[in-house]
Amino acid sequence: MKSFLNLLFVFLLFSFGCKNETQNTSVVEKTSQKQSEFAIIIHGGAGTILKKNMSDEREAAYKAKLEEAIKVGHTILKNGGTSQEAVMKTIQVMEESPLFNAGKGAVFTHEETNELDASFMDGKTLNAGAVAGVTNVKSPIELAIKIMTDSDHVMLSGKGASTFAKEKGLEIVDPSYFYTENRFKSLQRIKDRAKTELDHDDKKAAFYDADIKNAKFGTVGCVALDKDGNIAAGTSTGGMTNKRWGRIGDAPIIGSGTYANNKTCGVSSTGWGEYFIRSQVAYDISAKMEYQQKTLKEATKDVIQNKLTKLGGTGGVVALDKNGNMSFEFNTAGMYRASMNNKDELTVKIYKE
Repeated sequence: MKSFLNLLFVFLLFSFGCKNETQNTSVVEKTSQKQSEFAIIIHGGAGTILKKNMSDEREAAYKAKLEEAIKVGHTILKNGGTSQEAVMKTIQVMEESPLFNAGKGAVFTHEETNELDASFMDGKTLNAGAVAGVTNVKSPIELAIKIMTDSDHVMLSGKGASTFAKEKGLEIVDPSYFYTENRFKSLQRIKDRAKTELDHDDKKAAFYDADIKNAKFGTVGCVALDKDGNIAAGTSTGGMTNKRWGRIGDAPIIGSGTYANNKTCGVSSTGWGEYFIRSQVAYDISAKMEYQQKTLKEATKDVIQNKLTKLGGTGGVVALDKNGNMSFEFNTAGMYRASMNNKDELTVKIYKE
């Protein structure tokens, strides 16, 4: 009888082990199946983007620019170009458009200047570059990449970053290049409201909370997977309207606004930067895939809808894994976004569905 019980125990232990192995294998299989030879995904910011507040003309303009931008990167990938080039060229299209809070369309600081941030990461080498607070470099994303490739550093800021850009031959512009009437008027409205609210102490806290929530969106970003299996991610922004004291958000911070790792995925974030920094959102998504064997969709959903939301943060991410799986994940009313795969299938969306 004792021998029988021992045999039964061994059998059950073996069966349980096989079951676990099968379960683990299924997790690996669902994350390792190749979906696309190459792919690209972008965002143009997330926030309170409602169809009722959007004119047909403005909606069409956003969709057209998103399509233009992503097709630039897609063409590069289709022709065998690198994910690094695809990310840079795609983001530059959005940096040169006044529709987005990056480059030409950057928002204004409290001092009525434009201070630009950007970051880039290479998933093959885990090398990265970032720039913060520059005021005269036409393409912050190009500068971020140049910092990665041509310096011993990851992040440069302010005047030093501008000096480096000049030395490397990047295009320098007069700060007035970044002026747009729409962004300037937005700053004035916020300042006018602030002046009124300062006389009402009971409303002051509520006002500033609303001010921050409504003034932080518009960042642009891109993640690309090339034919060699390399992932790259980049993010560019003008930051938060009415920001003061040299405030820097998540966009130039590796692990918060941008992350890429060929073993897992690439991520670009947009939203309330302080919360993305505290949560290390972009890296957290990669870590969940690497250490918990979560799929891209499971990881992005958990981080944005669970961890970030519970902390009080708002915004979203676009992400792309090593097999071409894509994820748009956001907890706001909308996010300007687009994607394309190796079958030339194009998706362009704005509102939550």
